[in-house]
Amino acid sequence: MKVIVTGGLGFIGSALVRYLVRDRGWQVLNIDKMTYAANAHSLTAIAKSPNYHFVPADVCDAPEMSRAFSEFRPDAVMHLAAESHVDRSITASAEFIKTNVVGTYTLLEAARHYWNGLDDKGRAQFRFLHVSTDEVYGTLPEGEFFVEDTAYDPRSPYSASKASSDHLVSAWFETYGLPTVITNCSNNYGPYHFPEKLIPLVLLNALEGKPLPVYGDGRQVRDWLYVDDHVRALTLAVEKGRVGETYNIGGRAPMQNIAVVEEICDVLDSLRPGPSTRRDLITYVADRPGHDRRYAIDPTKIETELGWRAVQTFATGIAATVVWYLDNEWWWRPLRDGVYSGTRLGLLPSSLTKETPLAESAV
Repeated sequence: MKVIVTGGLGFIGSALVRYLVRDRGWQVLNIDKMTYAANAHSLTAIAKSPNYHFVPADVCDAPEMSRAFSEFRPDAVMHLAAESHVDRSITASAEFIKTNVVGTYTLLEAARHYWNGLDDKGRAQFRFLHVSTDEVYGTLPEGEFFVEDTAYDPRSPYSASKASSDHLVSAWFETYGLPTVITNCSNNYGPYHFPEKLIPLVLLNALEGKPLPVYGDGRQVRDWLYVDDHVRALTLAVEKGRVGETYNIGGRAPMQNIAVVEEICDVLDSLRPGPSTRRDLITYVADRPGHDRRYAIDPTKIETELGWRAVQTFATGIAATVVWYLDNEWWWRPLRDGVYSGTRLGLLPSSLTKETPLAESAV
């Protein structure tokens, strides 16, 4: 297959590109704006492959998107380009609206005009996969799980922008017949994860002996999905997903944030012991504004319809992740030293308290 992947220098996007190019042998055109979270070194292993192509461009740039379609002639689009960090969306929402909403609209229109020009066979085979998040559903009561028809209830600028983009994709299917598929995933983790996110941030702070501030009481629940399991699911969604459908992708691993932090500490202690347990570094700080209490996905639909299963448990996945970061300081050290040092993001001026200095790397 020939596939356009947007956001292919990001965390999930780069894992997807590596899988498609190296393991599946697909022709991939990677379109990436190259923001702070993009990292070309994440694709070093496949950068010179003859079936990998790269265009530095913004999905909001309509002429560039049209040119990419007309020149590359894809069989599918896998749209991952997005501003994705909740904390950043709290204090800088404009970029989230621009990229996640306007960018998705622009890409949909480019895809629609391209699709309309295909022959009958090409139109029938074409797919537009939109990769979204479980955060569009809001927060869950204890014991419940997100399913595909759970009502949307976004609580942050980030999740609201992703909910908006989901609705645009659904509308382009219903109105224009564009063959779309939407996936909503739980929290991803694994190698090449930008260090502003919870797991790499905690891991690197713990490795360096820095405080591990935890938001609120640390009992917020997130459902964890190893990134390589996710990209297999995305590929199946393009190959076998029913047009117009949504598939929720989760690792069946809901955990409290404090338990995740403690697990990272324990794995790191076992692999690289320090003078004391890393759990001693945990510090509780003021919560994030509008922090959702619980997420958990029921992935039964994608498991039964497409035959996907998560291979990694959280225990095996987090162990593999810690080992990767220990072995690949060449990748994360330049980011840690020059792009994002671990300072706390997402604090509104009214939220600043005397404990803020402790919150240099709050999670």
